[in-house]
Amino acid sequence: MNTVTKLTTRNVTASKRAGYGSRLLFSSISRPSIAFRTQLCPLRFNSTLPPTQRAAIIRKQTGPIEFTEDYPVPKLGYNEVLAKVLYTGVCQSDLHTKNGTAAGGDGKNITAIKLPHIGGHEGVGRILAVGEGVKGDVRIGGLVGIRFISRICRRCEYCLAGQEQHCIGGMTNHLHHEDGAFQEYIALDGDNLTLLPDDVDPVEIGPILCAGITAYKCVQNCNIKPGEWLVVIGAGGGMGHLAVQYARVVGARVIAIDGGDHKRHFCLSLGAEQYIDFKTVPSIVDEVQRITKGGAHAVVCAAGSPRAYARAADMLRIGGTLACGGIPPGTPHLETSIGTIVIKGLKIVGSLVGSLKDTMQVVELTRLGRVKPAIEVRPWKDLPKVYDELERDAILGRVVLKIAEDE
Repeated sequence: MNTVTKLTTRNVTASKRAGYGSRLLFSSISRPSIAFRTQLCPLRFNSTLPPTQRAAIIRKQTGPIEFTEDYPVPKLGYNEVLAKVLYTGVCQSDLHTKNGTAAGGDGKNITAIKLPHIGGHEGVGRILAVGEGVKGDVRIGGLVGIRFISRICRRCEYCLAGQEQHCIGGMTNHLHHEDGAFQEYIALDGDNLTLLPDDVDPVEIGPILCAGITAYKCVQNCNIKPGEWLVVIGAGGGMGHLAVQYARVVGARVIAIDGGDHKRHFCLSLGAEQYIDFKTVPSIVDEVQRITKGGAHAVVCAAGSPRAYARAADMLRIGGTLACGGIPPGTPHLETSIGTIVIKGLKIVGSLVGSLKDTMQVVELTRLGRVKPAIEVRPWKDLPKVYDELERDAILGRVVLKIAEDE
């Protein structure tokens, strides 16, 4: 029986972590010194952790991806766990952050990111070590998700309301502030762990943790009823193809909008009733109005392009809801008039990922086979190619990178 390492600390008053953008961090987070002790555990895993690891980094925004072999393996602080990253999805937000075009809440590009930058926030790992202070049923050898949100304050009004994705007390994430899943080992906050069931497939569950939860919340925020029409813009993409499936789970009639015959066949296979090719149809709005006899009850925009949003609200019938999930670069605007919104009583809602509770609900839907991500597993070294394909809108569903062997 091999051993694994369990970590404990004797000093929890070490200096604060630096370099993550002070205005966005908890003022009280610290990285303590570590004392090691060994605990026997019936796992097939080498307890000796290397001092360095392989990681995909960028040294500056707009810079190239570099695969380095000497990036430091994290040393755990108080109330943290260490996981070995097995797989991770590649999100368009990773690409936008790399390019310096990711839009923030103020509409400006997000440039205050940790450098060197390691992206990846749709990861699945296996817990190797547990630091002192970690509470609850955290089991060495268990699967853990690596989500967008890395840390929350747990005290602000939004955290207390179960809407921690809107935390205003110092939330950090694995996209801008902390190293993400494009590395072999990752340190995770013990109070914000996404502990996964043992019987989920680690290959396919990663995309559920960002694209899936965002699509799920979009559909949920539409308050759609069985038999009502729901349009998914960008239905063949990573978020959109999951939105089609969540809409079908609640009984909606789905109109998929995307470009090309290959995406037509893909979207119809997922359960969409109608497909509109934006590359060939002269007026998408008119076509939606014709199919639905007066407009859709809801529209989910899962695309990250300004063009997709421009007239999305014009596809709605009286009282309809536009749920916004994709975030285009820059400061694009809806072109629907205020008069139309008021007179038709339209509702426009945003969906920023979801809470941990929401996340576990979508994990369960995939575990039960009700929603299945369409994935293509590729080697880690393909990351630059995947970014290029995302730029060209050439990916069906989601690409998942294999980071390490699950020993």
